[in-house]
Amino acid sequence: MIARSSTSADVVVVGAGMVAHRFVESLLRSEGDTRSVTLIGEEARAPYDRVGLSSYFAGASADDLELDAGVLADDRVRFIRDDRVMSIDRSARSVRTRSGAIHAYGTLVLATGSYALRPAIDGAKLPGCFVYRTIDDLAAIRDFVARREAQLGRPLRGTVIGGGLLGLEAAGALQGLDVGCTVVQSSDRLMSAQLDLAGGTVLRRLIESKGIAVRTGTRTTRLDPDASGAVATLQFQDGTMHDTDIVIFTVGVRPQDSLARLAQLDVHPSGGVLIDSRCRTADEHILAIGEVANYDGRSVGLVAPGYAMAEVAATRLLGGDATFPGYDESAKLKLSGVDVASFGDAMAVTPNALDVVYTDPVSGVYKKLVLSDDAKTLLGGILVGDASAYGSLRPLVGAPLGADPAAYLLPEAGAALPDNELSDDAVVCSCSNVTAGRIRDAVHAEGCTDAAAVKACTKAGATCGSCIFAVKKIVGQEMTKLGQTTSDALCEHFAMSRRQLFDAVRVSELSTFSAIIGRFGTGRGCDICKPALASILAVLVGAHVLDGENASLQDTNDHVMANMQKDGTYSVVPRMPGGEVTPAGLIAIGNIAESYGLYTKITGGQRIDMFGARLEQLPQIWQRLVDAGFESGQAYGKALRTVKSCVGSTWCRYGVLDAVGMAVRLELRYRGLRAPHKLKVGVSGCARECAEARSKDVGVIATETGWNMYVGGNGGFSPRHAELLASGLDDEGLIRAIDRFFMYYIRTADRLQRTAGWCAELDGGLDGLRSVIFDDELGICDDLDTAMSVHVDRYEDEWAATLRDPVKLRRFESFVNATDTPDPSLAYVPERGQVRPATAEERSDRSVLIAGTTLEVRR
Repeated sequence: MIARSSTSADVVVVGAGMVAHRFVESLLRSEGDTRSVTLIGEEARAPYDRVGLSSYFAGASADDLELDAGVLADDRVRFIRDDRVMSIDRSARSVRTRSGAIHAYGTLVLATGSYALRPAIDGAKLPGCFVYRTIDDLAAIRDFVARREAQLGRPLRGTVIGGGLLGLEAAGALQGLDVGCTVVQSSDRLMSAQLDLAGGTVLRRLIESKGIAVRTGTRTTRLDPDASGAVATLQFQDGTMHDTDIVIFTVGVRPQDSLARLAQLDVHPSGGVLIDSRCRTADEHILAIGEVANYDGRSVGLVAPGYAMAEVAATRLLGGDATFPGYDESAKLKLSGVDVASFGDAMAVTPNALDVVYTDPVSGVYKKLVLSDDAKTLLGGILVGDASAYGSLRPLVGAPLGADPAAYLLPEAGAALPDNELSDDAVVCSCSNVTAGRIRDAVHAEGCTDAAAVKACTKAGATCGSCIFAVKKIVGQEMTKLGQTTSDALCEHFAMSRRQLFDAVRVSELSTFSAIIGRFGTGRGCDICKPALASILAVLVGAHVLDGENASLQDTNDHVMANMQKDGTYSVVPRMPGGEVTPAGLIAIGNIAESYGLYTKITGGQRIDMFGARLEQLPQIWQRLVDAGFESGQAYGKALRTVKSCVGSTWCRYGVLDAVGMAVRLELRYRGLRAPHKLKVGVSGCARECAEARSKDVGVIATETGWNMYVGGNGGFSPRHAELLASGLDDEGLIRAIDRFFMYYIRTADRLQRTAGWCAELDGGLDGLRSVIFDDELGICDDLDTAMSVHVDRYEDEWAATLRDPVKLRRFESFVNATDTPDPSLAYVPERGQVRPATAEERSDRSVLIAGTTLEVRR
């Protein structure tokens, strides 16, 4: 074939992935530039979003994943698909493709990416063994699962070899296909490139809580087929065998640099085309960007550095003076129900670096900030279980933290975050290398008025979305300077606030996340809107938290209806309305705790908490509790927790009214009520306040003239006394007022907003609240009363319903292939007549109790 005529302005891009697309998009920003661009892709598809690849299993089509088609539609762009470049003629400045076509270039840009590795072991290419790299890979996995499941007549057992970011995504994808999954990791922890040992340990518990088994410190040495020829067994280095029906390898990638090697460009011994800070190779007419490029001796398989290289290459071709700043390896796990992020110097390798660590074993949270030796400059961090601060912290790397580290580490009730502005050169979006200054320019110079407009204009938040909160904050600050109001959108997927979304779902009567986001939102949702909508649907629809799509929307603890503890076991908390329990109930709980070797403790909410239950034991324990007349205490959910009481007038000589009777009545009425945040109530029988009612969301105190009702209190890091809303109420008036207060809060509060903050922000304060609840100023009291009546009428204990459903019970299996086998990593020591998790030192001297089917307590 005849080569096209070459000019110094012609650009040929080899590779049509995300980085190549970003380069072309950046190059086209200069409307006066007339150079032509030829984009040559090996795949038959247009460039698509590999970061969101797993959404393919959640219903997204290949078309949904395509990147902005407008880039390729530009008259200056010629896109050639399904035609691999086979050679480069550097002297003639041309490339030859598989079809035989020759394309001349003035500048050649290599963006060939990388390819997924398979381990060099026997059986790695057996039928049923896959990599996780392209849409075609995922389509092949999906088709194999359907075909193999039909052949075997049972659910499949899957194995993911490699426990990094991609491996955990693949495990979640298999689980979404109803394939039981085990992740096999050769190192001592998951995500070992991003997390330290403590963070990896917490992540393991979170992953296992989703029903995904994990094996660390394990190497696979061989894969064997069954009679059909498909993979059936893995052998590990220690000689043990593991049955499996499908295997996905996520053991790393290697730069796709064969084309560069053939052209005799300088290539690093470990792979990747050597480039300088201008993205130039040894040939001044050839640039390399993305995963195929090797800068400073390294190639990195993340999209953010690739985008940064694309911007540098495009800027320099347009006459600018940009340079590649080096690799930003910040990472955030994209797996529903598991929140993990790592950024900057996460491993604290900087000399004299300081670690500030917060851990909450009950909630499954681990957070670490790495600071300079003067404790002022943020160097990096790790967030596991709660990565909500990632968007705020990531832009501050290398800059003063500006506040006590506790403000970022402690739960939402902790210290206030600083409201200081980021410097213009602070990178807010590491994926697209967008600075705070660029976002401000988009607001002031380009007319962007919300985060969505900034995202479209600058690409900030367009890839992983983790920076969207920081973007919204900057936009809000700049709009305030302009004297304009800012958006209160729930997240990037819903332009509505939580309150508006609640009303939209209520009026539309939609009952699934997919239907709601299809009508009122965009995209596929995130870890902000999914739990928020799960809560809204629980109130409006009342379906079980593990029914249908609802199951995928829940937070970590709700997935198994139990609170995860520091060793990966769970706590069991049966409801005891008003703190009242019969002797027979106490005996039943004691027998259950003794049978399973559970540590028992009275909670601050007047219930009994049983610690140390393994995942597979939860249904067994709850069956016995249900048989004994107990219900779920919902200690795991954003819902009513407890109604604490004193003994009141029935026993106490100071009691004025029956506090226990009222507490029992209230708890049975509001049990199962989901809300933006947890709800607690206290009922005291006199002004001595033994139930500490004024530290609750609703506090009820008996007086000679009736019940006084207090609202908006909470304990925790920043305790707040509840304030008096009404006094002298009779029983029915009190219940009606609490009904309306709770329902008005549930309908109008922001996501994760406690009643204390909500009350403080209400128009008119408590006077305004009184006018709504007692005077019906808004005309909604009948609606609020009806909504609460519907909740009361359709209440069903979540655990009792789960025990009747075999499908739901499948979630409670510790190991896919041995459902009754306990986790052998659990170890305990006796203490004060009970057991507690062993420390690392105690494990090393072997003086521990190992968990078995039941755990005998040594006294």
